[in-house]
Amino acid sequence: MLTFVALFLPLFPLSALPNLLLARLRPSFARAVLLLLWPQLGVTLLHWLQPEIPAFFVTWALLSAAFYALRLLTVRDLGQWAGLFVSSALALTWGLATRGADTMELRLFVFWFSLPAALLILLSDPLAQRLGAAYAGLFRGLIEGQPRLAVVLTAVVLSAVATPPSPGFFALLGLLRGLSDAASLGILGIWLVWGWAAIRLLQGFVSGSGREIAAADLSRGILVTYVGALAAFVAAGLIFAGGSL
Repeated sequence: MLTFVALFLPLFPLSALPNLLLARLRPSFARAVLLLLWPQLGVTLLHWLQPEIPAFFVTWALLSAAFYALRLLTVRDLGQWAGLFVSSALALTWGLATRGADTMELRLFVFWFSLPAALLILLSDPLAQRLGAAYAGLFRGLIEGQPRLAVVLTAVVLSAVATPPSPGFFALLGLLRGLSDAASLGILGIWLVWGWAAIRLLQGFVSGSGREIAAADLSRGILVTYVGALAAFVAAGLIFAGGSL
């Protein structure tokens, strides 16, 4: 039963299935929905089954999260980056599950990390339309010709990797409180690699000088939509995640 649940709260190598589904789905909207719903199914299964989770699942989760965090350093495609990041972040959900966290806490934890990744998936389409592919390093200097798109991309990536005041920041702090010192150090190391991978990704899109891009920037309406969604996301995190610390 736990192995089946680990398909939805992905642990390596079972995480290969959701990553394969993400790679096969073409519409970015469908991939974003999959990122949001897949881990929630895992939390639902935990709620229904109420299994006894062995302690070694924390070690398995940390190793899985570390593996995918290191994979992020070599990935340049934005959609693939988002999928691998979710595989790393959601593995940490088992740290909460082993200490008996309630269903709502688990649902919020996976939501704090899956929503920014879903937004990155949705951003891959406008990037591909303007650059030919949502691939870091293909065109640099997005901030010069596409400042609105560059700002939105930067904000979503930083939110994904639990930069304060994003909800993921408070979620990780809450997770650290209930783990051993060794496990906490492991999570801090994974968190550090996330930040490193985010900087490398943004360098490939935003910074530097690149070729001129003829396509128009994001419209003001889309910019306001993304900014509003991120503001609501941060506010919800301060209420639900920050308030529980």
